[in-house]
Amino acid sequence: MIAPRTLARGSRMSSVMQPMTGAEPQEPILLQSLEDGVLHLTLNRPQQFNALSEDMLTALTGAMRECAHRPQVRVVVLSAKGKAFCAGHDLKQMRERHGQDYYTALFARCSECMRSIVELPRPVIARVHGLATAAGCQLVATCDLAVASESAEFAVSGINLGLFCSTPSVALSRNVLPKRAFEMLMTGEFINAATAVEYGLVNRAVPEAQLDGAIDTLTHTIKRKPPVAVETGKRLFYRQAEMSLGEAYRLAGKTMACNMMAEDTVEGVDAFIAKRSPKWNH
Repeated sequence: MIAPRTLARGSRMSSVMQPMTGAEPQEPILLQSLEDGVLHLTLNRPQQFNALSEDMLTALTGAMRECAHRPQVRVVVLSAKGKAFCAGHDLKQMRERHGQDYYTALFARCSECMRSIVELPRPVIARVHGLATAAGCQLVATCDLAVASESAEFAVSGINLGLFCSTPSVALSRNVLPKRAFEMLMTGEFINAATAVEYGLVNRAVPEAQLDGAIDTLTHTIKRKPPVAVETGKRLFYRQAEMSLGEAYRLAGKTMACNMMAEDTVEGVDAFIAKRSPKWNH
């Protein structure tokens, strides 16, 4: 079981609580800690393999939306407690409220959660261990970057229950080559971390003991870059992908022209010309 990170002095910790039963509060379902510009979000339903309940979807979406208004956050790391990263939707909760209108609203809520990750102008890194299945695999595919332990496994296995993983297919097909994605969706079979790297679902796989170190290296590298370039780049990356080639180049040219006018960009270019280290203002 992965223990929560120890908070450094001066860091902040908050959590989103599940509804109370009687007088005793339940465990927090989402932990948040801000450390040196890195916001750690930790799924905390270990007994349920961090299934995406309605409350978890609401908590994740809220955290992402709030993060957009917190300039002190430079990078977000999404991790989980327990033996699994995320087992997908909470099927028990879904069966308790059987009905097409309910399911339509639930999957719309899930889609909003995934969009909140993409729309956040800061990079989101998935720290994956154990299993990431169905909507949990979708969550990994939706994050901008992903680092997995070598023992992690991935699947979109709804088809084994007679349910095609339609919403996970959106994120999966945008990260994995079409025939690879289609095979995963049609067979429901698991792939290991090395295969997930080969498919493009995750960036790299490392031994479990090196997972935090690999995440830290990635976050430190990103934090050294000017925020204006990182945020501009993420917005452009996803917007142009949905456009025709001509539209994409028009948007990219306009974006790059605006980026060139930024104070830190001017400093970066001047420093390169002068062969000195840049002095960022932000």
